[in-house]
Amino acid sequence: MAITYTTEGYIGLSGVTITGGQGQPGSTLSWTGLYNFADEDDNYPITDVDEDGLLDAGTDWFVGDSVDFTGYTITIGGVEYPVFLGVGGYGVPLPQNGSTQTLIPSSGTTNAYQAEAQTYLCFAAGTEIAGPEGARPVEDLRIGDMILTADGRAVPVKWIGRQTLHKRFTPAERFAPVRVRAGALGQGVPHSDLVLTADHALILDGLAVNAGALVNGTTITRDPLADLPERVTYYHVETEGHEIILANGATAETFVDYLGRRAFDNFAEYLALYGEDRTILEMNRPRVRSARHLPAALSARLAGGAAA
Repeated sequence: MAITYTTEGYIGLSGVTITGGQGQPGSTLSWTGLYNFADEDDNYPITDVDEDGLLDAGTDWFVGDSVDFTGYTITIGGVEYPVFLGVGGYGVPLPQNGSTQTLIPSSGTTNAYQAEAQTYLCFAAGTEIAGPEGARPVEDLRIGDMILTADGRAVPVKWIGRQTLHKRFTPAERFAPVRVRAGALGQGVPHSDLVLTADHALILDGLAVNAGALVNGTTITRDPLADLPERVTYYHVETEGHEIILANGATAETFVDYLGRRAFDNFAEYLALYGEDRTILEMNRPRVRSARHLPAALSARLAGGAAA
């Protein structure tokens, strides 16, 4: 069954041009005007056909299945807004009334084309990252600090990315984090509740399993939206390679750059330090993005923990 995401309206983009060939790697979409300011009466859903928590270009849709996600997104305030294309032209679904919207500027250029658009791999503040001299809260880590990998190596932090999400402007499915309760993954693992975004992978049974795929309603849950503040800040830890580190005692991945760094609040800091984005090769492990792809043995073990 497909997952649907609510919206509060949409806005059309006019004067659209594509640089680099539509749907081609590295291509971008530019616009020179806005039109068709639709309000909350036009709160059509976004549909994630394969339930993987990603928007797939040419597959996932808005309003109806003839209005497809283009693979282009617009980053505003650290949040990516998808661009769709239908017979009426290009449009951007919004979490606010399109007739009074203040998010999308009258002209601009999108991020580079992505076949799949994701949320960002981040830990919540307070997550303890293991290091040679003990664990430290993720928000206290600095560039050059040494952290421990799961196999016992000490590696330096290359960057700490920071992303702030606002409840008003972010779909609930993206805003609310996953909470992995103490002991949910095994005895003493994690050693205390681990809070992270749904697309951040934990390493379990040799697999990179997105946290959202682990939700079982008891020991691994989504934090209720009503209990969350108006804005939350998430952090990602970047190292030279795609590593497995210890977060609250659980094995978790470091940042991998296929998601893009430009949506983080401090992207300018990264450019000032390193001059340009760099490519990180993703670790050679299968990635599980949805619960229906979770191996039966792992699913049963997690269910057993929930019943304990």
